[in-house]
Amino acid sequence: MIEHFFQCPYCWEEISMLLDRSVANQTYVEDCEVCCNPIELTVWFEEQELQGFQAVSLEQ
Repeated sequence: MIEHFFQCPYCWEEISMLLDRSVANQTYVEDCEVCCNPIELTVWFEEQELQGFQAVSLEQ
């Protein structure tokens, strides 16, 4: 697991999440620890090194 810091797409606060390096490509939803809104996270690793990270709001 690695800790990754990023900006919440709702409240713009810097937050962190633990990312699991054992799964190469992941998409899942986690709530912001500040504003509690759901964030869709897309994460990809190559040889357990973080290659990409995207955090988007689920608002339509």
